[in-house]
Amino acid sequence: MSPQEFLPQVLFLFGVGFLLANIKVLAELVRFRLRKRSALLVWEAAKPPYYGFTLALGVMLGLLLAFKLFYQHRPLPQLFGEAMMFVYYGYAFPLSTRISRGFYGDGVWSDTAFMKWGQISAVSWKEEEGRVTLLLISHSWNIARRLQVPGPLYGQARKLLREKIKAQDIHIGGAGLDLGSRDDADAV
Repeated sequence: MSPQEFLPQVLFLFGVGFLLANIKVLAELVRFRLRKRSALLVWEAAKPPYYGFTLALGVMLGLLLAFKLFYQHRPLPQLFGEAMMFVYYGYAFPLSTRISRGFYGDGVWSDTAFMKWGQISAVSWKEEEGRVTLLLISHSWNIARRLQVPGPLYGQARKLLREKIKAQDIHIGGAGLDLGSRDDADAV
């Protein structure tokens, strides 16, 4: 198979992957819009590392797309892969960084995903170099999610978690033998 036949197929596969990523980000943005009204304690997420590089990549993909479309007169189906990458790096990813992290009425929006209160089985705090990170462990997936909490909101975050535990929205399930001798609120 020659590179002229192979490359369009690879770009099409990249396009399918980026289409799925775009749909995922769009769904997250819609969920954020719906949850925004139930915000309890939220803050703007820090920009991820290499954020500027990601935006530059989006600009370069936009220029490449315009060049191929208007100068080389390529048909639209051949530009599917580049178009999906442009949408992701130029629009979807920058918009996803605007999702406020923190505590909502039905759960916690961590740095990577949303977790409902009922899914949380353990919480832990990690303090390093002036940053405070909340670690949330899920009942169902045995996965840990991180949430960077701004220093000034640390006390409010701890108080809110204690209230959710007392209201039994969160049930802390400790490791090892549970003899019922500790209060779940002590875990926070």
